[in-house]
Amino acid sequence: MKKLIKEKSKLAYKSRNYFTSVRTFSLASPPKASFFVKLDPWNITGFGDAEGCFVISLTQNSRLKTSWIVYAAFQISLHEKDRALLKLIQAFFGVGKIFKHGKYSIYYRVSSTEHLKVIIDHFDKYPLISQKLADYLLFKQIVEMLSRKEHLTKEGLQQIVNLRASVNNGLSDSLQAAFPNTIPVPRPLVMENAQKIKDPHWVSGFVGGDGCFSISINKSSSKKLGSQVILDFRVTQHIRDIELLKNFVVTLGCGRVRVRPNGFACDFIVTRFSDIIEKIIPFFEKYPLQGIKRLDYTDFWKVAELMKNKAHLTSEGLEQIRKIKEGVNSRRL
Repeated sequence: MKKLIKEKSKLAYKSRNYFTSVRTFSLASPPKASFFVKLDPWNITGFGDAEGCFVISLTQNSRLKTSWIVYAAFQISLHEKDRALLKLIQAFFGVGKIFKHGKYSIYYRVSSTEHLKVIIDHFDKYPLISQKLADYLLFKQIVEMLSRKEHLTKEGLQQIVNLRASVNNGLSDSLQAAFPNTIPVPRPLVMENAQKIKDPHWVSGFVGGDGCFSISINKSSSKKLGSQVILDFRVTQHIRDIELLKNFVVTLGCGRVRVRPNGFACDFIVTRFSDIIEKIIPFFEKYPLQGIKRLDYTDFWKVAELMKNKAHLTSEGLEQIRKIKEGVNSRRL
């Protein structure tokens, strides 16, 4: 733990100032980046709803009586630039390790059955509210069976496979062939009342994973400069979580939910400028985002301030907005 705290201190000292300087127009003080703070438990759950994954895998091993090894893990995978956030999550739980995968990806993983009890204890106290809750409940049953060594019997192993068949995307073709007698257990239903947002910190955690702060500059013949600046805050989910997105409208007091033409995805969207200024920005100032998404929000906030000051109606202000836009989201180094 001392080593982890020392590493975070070094990162804090070396972190660069990402705030783009604004010379032509005077803005209020930009939001403070909050990378090195203690995370709220509901923030952890919100981020887990967005980015967490409950992994159950089976691997053949002829040396075992059942010929199979059952592996369980809780995992969060992110881009390398969010390593500081994964370290905060690791420090919060006090278990698990951070691994590098490929050139840019890293992941936080907890795989020890004993350590998974820490994860389960957290999500029992601060429950997931997306459809991921169903995966968690099945995952929890499997971990409990592993703790009781039931996977070491053929009957117990088959029951684990029955549970695994209902987790995430189900069984692979090879596992279906290896376990032809599998009967998937009924997937737990996540009822509408279980998807109510219980704490605002959950929102900031979930948005930190699945939210998007977008800045667009579109051609417009009705505008003097021929361009229109549009701010867009959204959260996108699979259609099965549309009720959850409807609760964003209730919690934030603005926005709308739309179903995409393909019918498989839906969005919670806020584009009305008054809602962004009066509701979205004040919310995330009170319940800050963590990690690299905080920087995207900061750029979004700066453009909102420029627009509030009517700077986007001038050539100088529009150019400043273009420069800010160039570095947001996936284009951020």
